[in-house]
This record gives sequence, structure tokens and C-alpha cells, in this order.
Amino acid sequence: MFGAVLKASSVLASLEAMEDLNSVTVGPLKRRVRQRRRIHEIIKTKLQRNLSCSGPKVKRTLTGFFPVVKWLPKYQVKEYIWGDLMSGLIVGIILIPQAIAYCLLAGLDPIYGLYTSFFANIIYFFMGTSRHVSVGIFSLMSLMVGQVVDREVYLAGFDLNDDSTKNAFGLNGTGETNTTAVNLKITALNMECGKECYAISIATALTLLAGVYQVLMAVLRLGFVSVYLSAPMLDGFATGASCTILTVQAKYLLGLKIPRHQGYGTVVVTWINIFKNIHKTNFCDLITSAICIIVLVAGKEIQDRYKDRLKIPLPTELVVVAAATIVSHFADLNGQFSSSISGAIPTGFIPPKVPSVELMPRVAFDAIPLAVISFAFTVSLSEMFAKKNGYTVRPNQEMIAIGFCNIIPSFFHSFTTSAALAKTMVKDSTGCQTQVSSVVSALVVLLVLLFFAPFFYALQKCVLACIIIVSLRGALRKFRDVPKQWRESKIEAIVWLVTMSSTALISVELGLLIGVVFSMICVVVQTQNPKVSLLGQIEQTNDYEDMEEYDNLSPIPKVKIFRFQAPLFYANKDFFLKTLYKATDLEPFLEITRRRKLEKKAREKAVKKTDSVDQTNGDVSVSLISKDLDFHTIILDCSCISIIDTTGVSTFKAVLKDYKEVGIDVILACCNTTIIDSLRRGSFFGAGDKDMERLSFHTIQSAVCFATGTTQPVNDSSV
Repeated sequence: MFGAVLKASSVLASLEAMEDLNSVTVGPLKRRVRQRRRIHEIIKTKLQRNLSCSGPKVKRTLTGFFPVVKWLPKYQVKEYIWGDLMSGLIVGIILIPQAIAYCLLAGLDPIYGLYTSFFANIIYFFMGTSRHVSVGIFSLMSLMVGQVVDREVYLAGFDLNDDSTKNAFGLNGTGETNTTAVNLKITALNMECGKECYAISIATALTLLAGVYQVLMAVLRLGFVSVYLSAPMLDGFATGASCTILTVQAKYLLGLKIPRHQGYGTVVVTWINIFKNIHKTNFCDLITSAICIIVLVAGKEIQDRYKDRLKIPLPTELVVVAAATIVSHFADLNGQFSSSISGAIPTGFIPPKVPSVELMPRVAFDAIPLAVISFAFTVSLSEMFAKKNGYTVRPNQEMIAIGFCNIIPSFFHSFTTSAALAKTMVKDSTGCQTQVSSVVSALVVLLVLLFFAPFFYALQKCVLACIIIVSLRGALRKFRDVPKQWRESKIEAIVWLVTMSSTALISVELGLLIGVVFSMICVVVQTQNPKVSLLGQIEQTNDYEDMEEYDNLSPIPKVKIFRFQAPLFYANKDFFLKTLYKATDLEPFLEITRRRKLEKKAREKAVKKTDSVDQTNGDVSVSLISKDLDFHTIILDCSCISIIDTTGVSTFKAVLKDYKEVGIDVILACCNTTIIDSLRRGSFFGAGDKDMERLSFHTIQSAVCFATGTTQPVNDSSV
């Protein structure tokens, strides 16, 4: 037995002798000294790794860029095909009326919504990493595109109130060339172009730039930008945008021909214009809208109430569109009552065309919020449904995928796309297993493009507006959650309200900017005014907690333990000092001043008594007249201080010096290695490791033992 112990001891000694040379012993711990590599070495290594070419690397790159190559050969037909077919068919049926309707928001002809839905589904099938996300036309993206399109069309001199049925081919509803169309020689396009042609040119240029921005963000690893889009901010933005969408579509419900307001305050100005023109209401459109909304809302309510019993969603939108189109066609609502209709929708595909480079400078800044919001919604939905279904996605690849879902379709007369929550939830609830369902949805849209598109000629615009407005139910219901959110977190509720209000009342783009800036300001404010506390010891333990929050805590005699619950940097160092002085009831500078005044009075009193002046040279110590303080040591609990800048280090040094002048020791506890390194670089510990052992401790308990001079665990005093 004794021999075994000796053998084990020798083995341990050998292992200790072979310990890593890149470590240094400080107290009981061995702190590793990390050797920093030079910048040129890091760049050289990364270039060698990224620019090298080999068979496995090429294969890995291709499978990373086109994930379909990896999962499609493993596709389990018997297990997956039924769910993918059903979900793809159902989403395709839902997609058709929405694709036509959302073109009203985008200020474009209905055919372009179908193009967008078709190409986005096909491209995401090849490049996406999520199995459930439905990428395509999205109301928020359509609204943002529409605002840019209407602005540029207005600046180009076109009449936004033009309600003619001419389409991109220059034909009117009867198939004849429209000779009354405004022909404006647009220098940017260097050609004669009508209103619809110019509108889609703006949309494709905007979409191409948004896609390029997204790919660049992926290449430069800028996906972290999405972390600044908090959930309350995104919810508020979506709700505010929904209010704008509802307002923009309200005129179609009443059959009013009011141009979309250009500039800030769209919601307020549009409603004012609606009430000014309320006497011009088209009662045919009003009655149709009322019937459609009742049917659509009833269908949604039945779907929500009996969703557990219904195996597939009710195709309410498609039924409404089909019925309304038939009634409008046979009753000739356009001819009899001047009801606005969709107009001719051509079959087939328009030849591809390169987006206008000349128009891109006009929309370069508008594409930035589009790119950010599009990828933020796509990545968040991908991660949410991946977590729900037990797999992982690659956010960077998702950014590339959505980028190419915008770049490639822009050459085929499509506009900006994003993942859509409603359709994604439908896919998930109807048994979707892979992105094969997206191909099925694309094929459904293709059938409409090739054969059925002309049948929607007589479809009233008010019916499309009803579909859009009813689809906003989920976002508008967020208003009911405000009281609950206020009870849970007042700051998050304020962020939601500010973002929603600014988006609805000012503009969508400024609302997004205001929401991001305001949410960041809230974070800064919270770090500038964090919670501070004095700690007491939990009875019969070595643990310490906030004496304001818990009962039965025992304060340590002659010791104050102060906790600051935030990073310490230039913006909150004054708050740190203020709260420290208040918690300890001692401000060193004032105490020194008080002592000096008392000392001066005592000296003058002594001079009067002796009627002589002491001419002795030298200063009298301010400690001769001192206040009876109830503590001699302050322990700064740094467990909640994650980072500290040079101003914070200087603050610690000033606190140590000032309190020392009044006879109070200041020591630190629970500092992480980042804080220790910052303090060491700032010469806080003075001479070296011996001063560090006296000023910094691993735990509050070891700091308390040092301060009170009681027994503590051996070698547990240094960091």
C-alpha cells in the first residue's frame, strides 16, 4: 500500500514537471499566458486556409453553398413525400391570391407578384438550410418597396391617381395600345417608358441592391447586425407597418381614387384625405368589401377554433377570389359601377432584363433597411422553426440564400422577398419535411402563370385589399399584449410603443431607425444606472446576498461589501462613485476637508489657551482628529462587472487612494480574468503579484477573512 502511494506520488511529480511551459503560477492557480500572434501571421494563416484548393474543400464549399446537394440524395421518399406534397400544395393555393394582392402594396401589376413567388421558392430550395421556411412575397417588404416605387414614379412626373388598366406590355383592358399613356423620356433609362414599366424598373433595381447588400453582409460576417433588432422592436415595427398597410388599403375598400401620400405622416394624411373624399365612396366596392371581410374573418376564426380537428387550412382566400372574380365578370361591375379591377394579367414569362444601373443611385439608401429587415425575419424564422423541429440552420448561409432570392429574380421582373411567418406556420402544421414543398408551391404558381392568370382580369381591387387587411390580424392583435408586456418589462413595452408609433406616424424607414436607436439608448441607460447593493452573509454559509432584497442576512462587522451590477466604463463611472459614497455613507474628500477644518479649529483653540504660536515646521497629520467610522474595509464585489475600460481602472485607483487617506482599505473580490488583465495593464496592483494578492481575491469569503484577520482557506487569497 505504501509503495503504491509512493508510485502515485512519483507519477504526479512527473506530470507536474511536464506542465505546459506557457503558464505562470500566481497563488494557487496557474494562469496561462496566451501568446498573441502577430497580425501578419494571422492574415497569412487565413489566406492559406481560404485560398488553398483541394478536392474535399471544393466539395465542402459546394455542399455549403448548395445544401440541397447534401440532403436531397438522402431524401426518404416514402416518409417525406406526402407531407411535402400536401404542405406545398396548400401553401401554393394560399400564395396565389396573396401574390396578386400584395402587388397593390408594391404599386406594381399583379403578374410581378406571381413571378416573385415562383423564383423565390425555386432558389431557396437550392440554397436554404431551413426545412420549413416559406420564402416569397411578404406584406412588409411589399409596403417598403411600394413606398420607394411610388416616390420615384411621382418624381418622374407620372400621375399616381391613374387608375387605368394598362399593363407592362402597353396594352389596355381591351388589348389595344394605350395611346393616352404618359410617355416620359427618362434620362436614367435612356428610353421611352410608361408608368408600369418605370415602376418595375425601380423595383428590380431596388431588389438587386438589397440582395447584393445581403450577400456582402454574409461575406463580411455582418450577421451580428441582427442582434440590435430586439424582439420588442421588431414586433413594434411590424405592428406600426401593419397600421400603415391598413391605411394604404382603406381607400380600395371604399373605392376612392386617392394617390398615396409622399413623405412623412402617411397614416394621418391618408385618413384625412379619405374623410375629405368620403362622399365619393363607390358603394359597389363598399358592399363587396364588407362581404369579403366577413367571409375571410369567419374563415380565419373557424380555422383558429378548430385547428386541431382540421387537417388542412381552409383555402378561404382562394374561394373568395374565385367567387368575387366570377361575380365581377358576369355582373360587369367595372362597366356598370366603375369598380376598380386588376386588369389584364398576361400568361407566360416576360424575357429577362438586367436591372437599370442608372436607377440604382436613386434607391441605394432605400435598399439598406430592406436588406436588413428581410434577412432579420428570415434568419429569426429559420432558427425558430429549426429549434422547434430539432435541427440546426446556418445563419450565414441563410443570409446568402435570401440574398440570391433577391439578386436572381431581379433579372426576371421580381421584387424584394423575405421569409413569411404565416405561410411558414402553415407549412409546419401541414406536415412539411423538406424544401421539396417549396418546389410544389412553385409549380402551383407556375400553373397560374401559364394557364389561369387571364381569368383574374375582372377581380376587384377591393377584394385584394380585403385579403391584405385580414392577413394583418396577427400583427394588429399585438395591441392586446401591451398591458401584459408592461407588467413584465416596462422598458421593452416602451421600446415597442416608440417603434410602433414612429413607424405608423412618421414613416416605415424612420420608424425602423428610431426603434433601433431607441432600443440601444435603453441598453445604455440601463448600464448607466444599474442596481447597486450592500451585501450581507447568509447565516451558516459562506455566501453573500443583497440586504435590501433578502431577510436574515448578517452584515460583517467593520466591513462593507459593495456590489455594482454593470460594466464599469466612462459613461457610468460617476454613478459608480455616487452610489459607493451613498452606500458607505462616507465621501473621502468631504471627510478629509472636515478633518482639516476640525484640526485647524483645534490648533487655534490651543494657541489661544497658551497665548503663543507654535512655530514648529512640518504638517500635522489629518488623522489626529478623526471621525469614529463603523468600518475599516470596503470589499468591491466585481462578479457583475463584465468589462472595465481605462476610465474604470482610473476610477478604481482613485477610490483606493481616496479611501486610504481616511484610513479605509479597499479590496476587490470575484474579478474575472478580463478585469484582472485590464487592472494589471492600468498598474492598479502596483509593484506586482504581491500587491495583487493583497488587493484581489477569488471569492467574497476569502476577502472577508483577509479583512477581518480570521482564518481562511490556505492559498485562497490571490487571483
